[in-house]
Amino acid sequence: MAALARLEEKLQKLREEYFLTSRAIDEDRKTKYIAALKIQRWFRACRVRAYLRHLSKMATLIQKWWRGYLRRKNFREVVERAYFIRKLKFYNEMAVRIQKMWRGYYVRKYIHNFYALKKYLEAVSVNNELVRSELQEYAEMKENEEKMKDLEKKEKETKYQARKMHYLLSTEQIPGIYNSPFRKSPDPMELLLRKSKPLTHRKQKTESSFADELYDWPTCKKPPAFVRALPLLPADRQKPQGPFRDPAEVLRQRYKPLEPTLRVRESMNSPPAKAREATGREEWRSPIHDNEFLPFSSYHKKAEKYEPSLCKSGKYGQEAYGTKHFREVHPKKWIAERAFWP
Repeated sequence: MAALARLEEKLQKLREEYFLTSRAIDEDRKTKYIAALKIQRWFRACRVRAYLRHLSKMATLIQKWWRGYLRRKNFREVVERAYFIRKLKFYNEMAVRIQKMWRGYYVRKYIHNFYALKKYLEAVSVNNELVRSELQEYAEMKENEEKMKDLEKKEKETKYQARKMHYLLSTEQIPGIYNSPFRKSPDPMELLLRKSKPLTHRKQKTESSFADELYDWPTCKKPPAFVRALPLLPADRQKPQGPFRDPAEVLRQRYKPLEPTLRVRESMNSPPAKAREATGREEWRSPIHDNEFLPFSSYHKKAEKYEPSLCKSGKYGQEAYGTKHFREVHPKKWIAERAFWP
């Protein structure tokens, strides 16, 4: 019994030792297992990283070769396209040069004759010289006529002044102001006073009216005749008070002589007239319209300047027809020198 009790005591110790030994073994096995896992994880990680680096290098190499191939192909296409464009431009330039030479030759030979143009320009220059000489002669003639008119007007004014100042004529008893005793010869005004007659203020007889002379109304014994001379106004007629023009100026403007233009005086068979006729036919045959048709905008209306009608209204009311052409307006003459009331 004592031996059994000792065995039981030893069994309890053995169990404790076995438990401690088993736990130490388990702990050691766990430690080794964790260490093995770490070693395997590190090794596998190194192997995977090496494989990934290998794959990355291979992918980079493949991309490099593929991109190089694409760029070389693209560059080759760009070079071919540039070469084609340059060649096409060269062919176009050569075609334009050929067309230019051919058109120049065709125009010089069949359309634009140099010698005919030279002859026409010479004729135009000769005609211009003739017209210039005629214009010079006409201007000199007009200038001489104006000078003669001025001289006649001055002479008439001088004679009128002499007739008006006839009372200043010297007599045998009293010398005039123009016949000074200190002069060797009398003044020209004194001689003119001797020749002229004194100015009279007698009333002139008024003739029959202008309408009765034309038609001899109401009997109509005489046929109507053309106007050859205008009736003279009475000498004692006073100037009407108001904005009226001088009757002599109105008559001179109404019956002024015809002055034809250079184009009217030019012959129809002259080279400039024929050239203008040919130019007109050419323009009629091939018209060129520069103005675009814009129906829904006012672009084409802005360029046209509005000109008011003569029959509508003016600055001072309605104007009669023909005011712009043969009647002039002088606002300064509308104001009288004297007042309207007596």
